Amino acid sequence: MDGGDVDLAVAEMVRVLTPQVIRDWREHRAGTLDWSCWTTAVHVGHDLLAYAGQVAARPTDAYLPFDLVVRDDAAPRDVLAVVTACGRLLSAAVGAAHPIARGWHWGPTDPGGFAALGVNETLVHTWDISQGLGLGWRPPAAQCAAVLARLFPHAPAGDPVDVLLWCTGRTALPGRPRLTSWVLKAAVDAERTG
Repeated sequence: MDGGDVDLAVAEMVRVLTPQVIRDWREHRAGTLDWSCWTTAVHVGHDLLAYAGQVAARPTDAYLPFDLVVRDDAAPRDVLAVVTACGRLLSAAVGAAHPIARGWHWGPTDPGGFAALGVNETLVHTWDISQGLGLGWRPPAAQCAAVLARLFPHAPAGDPVDVLLWCTGRTALPGRPRLTSWVLKAAVDAERTG
């Protein structure tokens, strides 16, 4: 995956949520998360910026010691502008990085991996926010399939949207319960040691 994929995911988030900016996102919980829709959108910007920093600085053993701070009085429209800016920073960092460059994300990660992480965060949290705001939006299947291929190569077969939402602990699949954080951790630990 590359910066163009990040740009597409962020553009989709902005397209879906811009009509909702007149609402108070702090009053709505984002899907099954404990965060409000506002906090979840800020989180997307934070992660996109953090990934851009990792790609640009290429640390080998930790995340850079900085955080995105969005003012408490920022309206939803402003938060989407911050997400757009952070998405463009990630896209630019991925585009400027050599393909063999590595940054740290729980191990060495290449620029395409950070692009995939950014797309994943953007899609699943846009879904969370859309759930909280009562929208019927589903992430684009092609982008979900690309994320699954890159980040979840051992995911079960099925509709890529449903499978990505299952892999990230948001929904159940037929015959497969919704994953919880402890189940996800056990699966990751088994993958690392197996």
